[in-house]
Amino acid sequence: MCQMEESKVVSKGLTLYYGSVPAVRNVNLSVPERSVMALIGPSGCGKSTFLRCINRMNDFIEEVRVEGQVLIDGQDVYGPQTDVISLRRRVGMVFQRPNPFPFSIWENVAYGPRLHGVKDRRVLDEIVERSLRGAALWDEVKDKLESSAMNLSGGQQQRLCIARAIAVEPEVLLMDEPTSALDPMGTAKVEELVRELKESYTVIIVTHNMQQAARVSDRTAFFLMGELVEEGPTREIFTSPRDPRTEAYITGRFG
Repeated sequence: MCQMEESKVVSKGLTLYYGSVPAVRNVNLSVPERSVMALIGPSGCGKSTFLRCINRMNDFIEEVRVEGQVLIDGQDVYGPQTDVISLRRRVGMVFQRPNPFPFSIWENVAYGPRLHGVKDRRVLDEIVERSLRGAALWDEVKDKLESSAMNLSGGQQQRLCIARAIAVEPEVLLMDEPTSALDPMGTAKVEELVRELKESYTVIIVTHNMQQAARVSDRTAFFLMGELVEEGPTREIFTSPRDPRTEAYITGRFG
C-alpha cells in the first residue's frame, strides 16, 4: 500500500460466514481515496461478497456473520453506532445488470435526493442535470427527461443507474461487474466514465474481464477461494505478480 495516498476504505481481518461456511477469510485491504480498485478472480472467489461487505448489503442474507472490520475514514461500518441508511448514502452501488426504476429518467435520478428530504423542484432539477452530466448521459437524454427510463439502451440504462447512485453524492462507489450485460460500445462508455469518476469518488469495481481491470484501475486485488492472494498497483499485478497463483490466473491457466 502506497504510504503517500490516504486510505478511504480499509478492511482488517474481514471474515464473512454464510452459516458456518466462510465466504471470505481474513481480508486485509486498503483502498486509496479517489482511485479505482479492481477486484478480480474466478467465479465464487468472494470478490462480490467482499464488495457487499462495504455497504452491508450482505445484511439482507440470512445467517450471515461478519468478523473483523471495514473502516471508512477510520469508522467501522459494523460498529454499533453505524446508521445503515446513512452508510448506504455514503457508499453507492451499481449492480451487474441495469436496474432502472420503471419511472421517467428524471424521477430515477431524483429518487434518492427526494428520499433524503430534498423537495425543491429547482434544486432537484440541478441535481438531476449534475448527476446525468457526471454519468456522461446528459447530452443524450436532456430533451426526454420525462420519458420512461425503460426506453433507454442497456448501456444508457447502466449510466442512468450510475447517475442515480451519484445523485446523493456518495463518497465511495461500488460497481459489481457493471458492464457484463452490455455490448462493446456500452462497455467502452462505462469504462471511460469509471476513469472520470475517480476525480470525485473512490471506486471499487468487481470485474471478470482482466483487460477491463487493466484499462480502468489504479490498483488490483486478486481473490481466490475467499482469500485475498495479493494486491498492488495494477501494472505490477499484471506484469510481475508476486504470487504464482496470480500469475496462473492472469495468464489463463485457470479461472
